[in-house]
Amino acid sequence: MKNEWWSCDGGGGRPVGPGQVIASRRSVLLTAGSLLAGWAGAGSALANLTLTDKPVHDRIMVVIFMRGGADGLNMVVPYAESAYYRARPTLAIAAPNDSSAKAASRTIDLNGFFGLHPSLAPIHDLYSEGALDIVHACGSNDQTRSHFEAMSTVERGAARDHNGPASGWLARHLAATGGNDSPLRAVAFGDTVPDALRGAPQAIAVQSLDDFTLQGGPLYEAGLREIYGGKDAIGHAGEQTLAVLTKLRDLDPKSYKPSNNANYPKSDLGEGLRQVACLVRSNVGLEVACLDKGGWDTHVAQGADTGWQASLMTDLASSIRAFMDDLGPLKNRVTLVAMSEFGRRVAENAGLGTDHGRGGPVFVFGGGLKKPGVFGTWPGLAPDQLDEVGDLRVQTDYRTVLSEVLETRLGCDDTAAVFPGFVGPRLGLFQA
Repeated sequence: MKNEWWSCDGGGGRPVGPGQVIASRRSVLLTAGSLLAGWAGAGSALANLTLTDKPVHDRIMVVIFMRGGADGLNMVVPYAESAYYRARPTLAIAAPNDSSAKAASRTIDLNGFFGLHPSLAPIHDLYSEGALDIVHACGSNDQTRSHFEAMSTVERGAARDHNGPASGWLARHLAATGGNDSPLRAVAFGDTVPDALRGAPQAIAVQSLDDFTLQGGPLYEAGLREIYGGKDAIGHAGEQTLAVLTKLRDLDPKSYKPSNNANYPKSDLGEGLRQVACLVRSNVGLEVACLDKGGWDTHVAQGADTGWQASLMTDLASSIRAFMDDLGPLKNRVTLVAMSEFGRRVAENAGLGTDHGRGGPVFVFGGGLKKPGVFGTWPGLAPDQLDEVGDLRVQTDYRTVLSEVLETRLGCDDTAAVFPGFVGPRLGLFQA
């Protein structure tokens, strides 16, 4: 059952025993009791909950879903194509060498053909340092222009909305790899667990790590330890969960101080990535973190170098840059993927915005990348190179990118179980 959690609160503020759990929707503030019962069947948990030089899990994946259909053509600009400027007389971003535009309004060159929107400047150095790759003209085979259908397709790891498994691709990855039994193995920052984690053996949604609190004081904690003090699987899971809660209390995530002068934006995404960094540094068994960045449905008044979309990109780039700076050498353990359900139409509309399209970029950040680059086959933007409704053609299936990340970086040796029926090429993004 999606987004349902076990509550051990009998209604009067007293914890109840394992045989008395009741199902309820997860409240904003998780009690220790709900955590304990939720992981009661998880088996053994972390063997080591202290800060050590050896991480509990060596590789971590962070997924940022840009919900709303991000306009990839103004994020990663094909400035060398004249058709781009013909299709977007008011929205196009000036080429790097366009002296008629202010320097701050021009595309930031990547490879002589593509460039970054100026609002993505904070991540340009990551590209230069070899910590960012981009796969353009990427997407699903689904022809839908519906946000909900397209998001369902991508989050389930399917080819089209109406086929494939009901579970999420990250959930299947976690099931296929075994991993560890930490209650913090898969964390989503938001109101609900995203569909990509639907069916995961251990996945939780939180607004903040501060949600993980032992309420009721020392007597309440002592009561929980007594209730879950047995030697069976329930008792062991409860004991280990209490250890994680104690660990987080000692870490005090609210007071977490970023390293390396990292400056996170005061936004939901910035705060979410700050807390992911806290978990990475804490070695509490995190393997997957999911975050959302919404607002990309720019049908009207999208803006070019400034405006609606530019402000979204500023937050995205500044948040990711702060996260990577904060991690320092630990970023070699992390792979961050930022993607959207689809791109936007090539031509701008009468409302000075863009409508739902198809192909767009997938951003891959982190360690182990072979070399910086814009990968994939570029289909072109001339009218005869677009699809039948005027969209950028999808040349690389999004599962190609995700499969390579899982196989090369996260040790998943059965990507066929994660993406049933899909066999794709490898782009060669990562070092062997």
